[in-house]
Amino acid sequence: MNTSILSARGLTKQYGPTVALAGVDLDILPGESVAIMGASGSGKTTLMHALAGIVTPDTGSIAFSTPTGVVRVDQLDERHRSQLRRESFGFVFQQGLLIPELTAVENVAIALMLGGTPRIAAETSAAAWLAALGLAGMETRRIGELSGGQAQRVAIARAQVTGAPIVFADEPTGALDSRTSADVMGALLHATTGQGRTLVLVTHDETVAARCSRTIRLADGRIVGQPGGVGAPTPPQQVATGQAPVPQQVQPPFPPQQLPYQQQHAGQPFPQQPYAQPAAQPYPQPAAQPYPPQAHPGQATGVVPNGARP
Repeated sequence: MNTSILSARGLTKQYGPTVALAGVDLDILPGESVAIMGASGSGKTTLMHALAGIVTPDTGSIAFSTPTGVVRVDQLDERHRSQLRRESFGFVFQQGLLIPELTAVENVAIALMLGGTPRIAAETSAAAWLAALGLAGMETRRIGELSGGQAQRVAIARAQVTGAPIVFADEPTGALDSRTSADVMGALLHATTGQGRTLVLVTHDETVAARCSRTIRLADGRIVGQPGGVGAPTPPQQVATGQAPVPQQVQPPFPPQQLPYQQQHAGQPFPQQPYAQPAAQPYPQPAAQPYPPQAHPGQATGVVPNGARP
């Protein structure tokens, strides 16, 4: 019995003469965290993009299990793949890819608004996620007013505010120093697998990979290292009962004082389907201010226009 939330078989992808994927089989299980590693050009980012419906493999199949049935991601057209990414997948990238002109709460809320949620309800849910990630009071800051670690937490909130069961993270700590990286990785795990959701992560960092429940390694477009083979991390009793696996969290090699997020927020609940809850206290909107009256031409300079009386 296959209880995978995402299952890939025989994936190939070629860009001209370059082979990116050369027959990849992979099962990803509900609630686990999977790190994908490999040298530059090994195919790890292409694999993640194929699993997430960003690119279509040349051959092979990708099956995504939902409560209403199995969706063949590889057979969807662009419109339906966009819908799948918007509604069922969350994304965290190395540079965040946040919108600098928007505030933190607006960057998170836009993920809900694209799905039709009214702005006030979306911003209420976004503010709740930012607070859960330790960013209370920073809702109205623009991205340039946040540190790198704070900006990545905004990206994590955006990835999870829709209730996406799978989050894809491409080098989410690659642009951060080691201490901030540990903090952000703790927040990412807490917000995903800590809530029973699934995390698929591409990284070059062995320390980051060690904190995931499983690591696969790619070389020349093929999986060359995966303990136990396809779908290995689920014990037989879990497969029989259909229970989601419990990720094995490996403690990072940092002293406790360098992990402030885990200390301050361990066990703190995240919003559960916050967009479905009534907005009891809408995010406060600034009161409308009338525009100042237009000055008479020449008033500021003392120059009297032609035909006007002094």
